[in-house]
Amino acid sequence: MGHRLLLLEHIGRKTGARRYAVLEVVERPAPDEYVIVSGFGERAQWYRNVVANPHVRVSVGFDRDVPAVATPMDREAAKATLDNYAQNHPQAWARIEPTLAAALQTPELDLPMLTLSLTRR
Repeated sequence: MGHRLLLLEHIGRKTGARRYAVLEVVERPAPDEYVIVSGFGERAQWYRNVVANPHVRVSVGFDRDVPAVATPMDREAAKATLDNYAQNHPQAWARIEPTLAAALQTPELDLPMLTLSLTRR
């Protein structure tokens, strides 16, 4: 899967069932930390599940099924991270940004982000 995408296993907040989402890694601030973004805002079901139960499992690169804890980023840090992503990945951002703006029906993107901190066994 590489390091640009990760598989996030989370628990359904209503059903208690395991759920999965493949997400792009927006930033990697430390070797055992990954920042992910909810492109559809706070209404995304995976995001709502993780906020309700931040204990998740992550598969990325050579790491498989590693326990992690998700922590929401504050809005200022999330905006700075998104700006940094746009600078580092201009071609990807040129395709992604209009799609997100259309889906959220707003030109100003205020996307929630989470930091996943791996808690190795």
